[in-house]
Amino acid sequence: MPGTPRTPVIGTLNEKPLHAALKGWYARADDRFEVLVDGYVIDIVRGELLIEIQTGNFSNIKRKLVKLVANHPVRLVYPIAQEKWLIKLKKNGQGKAERRKSPKRGTIEDLFRELLRFPELMLEPNFSIDVLFIQEEEIRRHDEKRRWRRRGWVTVERRLLTVVDQRGFETAEDFEALLPDGLPGEFTTSDLAAASGKPRSLAQKMTYCLRKMNVITRIGKQGRYYLYARTETTDRCISC
Repeated sequence: MPGTPRTPVIGTLNEKPLHAALKGWYARADDRFEVLVDGYVIDIVRGELLIEIQTGNFSNIKRKLVKLVANHPVRLVYPIAQEKWLIKLKKNGQGKAERRKSPKRGTIEDLFRELLRFPELMLEPNFSIDVLFIQEEEIRRHDEKRRWRRRGWVTVERRLLTVVDQRGFETAEDFEALLPDGLPGEFTTSDLAAASGKPRSLAQKMTYCLRKMNVITRIGKQGRYYLYARTETTDRCISC
């Protein structure tokens, strides 16, 4: 494996607490950290495997992953907050911060909100994804200059409390298991939303990704909606 270890202090100067904590949780005894490979700094190198932890927008890592999978096995690790506690710091910096539990619970389908940036990458033999379901704290402070968003409350830090579970996706076919029971053989995004109990906007992201992975195929229209069906196994190939 070509790779040059970098000084950990330099490689982690701007590392956020959640990213650092997940890297520590995911690491094994013989792993190497902050290694330079093909011009990119890799979070964890485990033998031949390159492991990248991404806690935010997938757009920021797309180019890096596309370049690396051409020559190396790459695993993307992505956390989904199954439970989250919001901590609001006092506006004047004095007094005890407010802490409350968010009513939102992350699910595996939330992965599609980011995966739509490069769903075709799941067709690459060198690429895999490991989803970590976590409990986290989100620290917010008030910024008068950004009152247009969340009434001025902005996230400044995310902290890992614990990893609850994990789920791996080695191939595109692994995503077929996310199609819910009771889904018709031919279905629209409205059917998928109803069967999964998710918003139609998320069902649209799911169908986009699954179609790019050749897991489902667009077969026509039903009224003003596109109609989809599971792709026959013999029709699934990288060149499709």
